[in-house]
Amino acid sequence: MKLKVKILIIDDEEDYCSIIKRYFSAKDADPYLAHTLQDGLAMLNDIKPDILLLDNNLPDGEGWNHVKEITTSFPFMQIYLISAYKSEKDNHYSTENVHVWEKPISRAKLEEIVLN
Repeated sequence: MKLKVKILIIDDEEDYCSIIKRYFSAKDADPYLAHTLQDGLAMLNDIKPDILLLDNNLPDGEGWNHVKEITTSFPFMQIYLISAYKSEKDNHYSTENVHVWEKPISRAKLEEIVLN
C-alpha cells in the first residue's frame, strides 16, 4: 500500500487553508493545518510532513525566519514559502528543496506539488 504524502499548511487565512486542504485531500494526500507559527512549528515534529506550505506573515511571527532551522531539522522536506508580498530579494530563499511562491496560488502551481 502506498503511503499518503503528508502536507502541512501553516497560514492564518482560514478560508484559503480550507480550500487547499480539500484540494490535497482529493488528490489522496494527507493535509494538516496550522493557523499560527507556534502551532505549525510544534506540528512539524509530530507530523514530520513531506511537504510544507509556509506563509510569511503570521499573527505570531514571520514564518520565513524559521526556514534555516526547518531545513536543518528536515533536510528532505519540500518547502513552499508563500506570501502575497513577494519581492525579488525573496529569491535568496530558493534552493533545491525550498521554493518561493507568490499568492494567490494557481491550481497549476498546486499540481506541481502533487505530480512531483
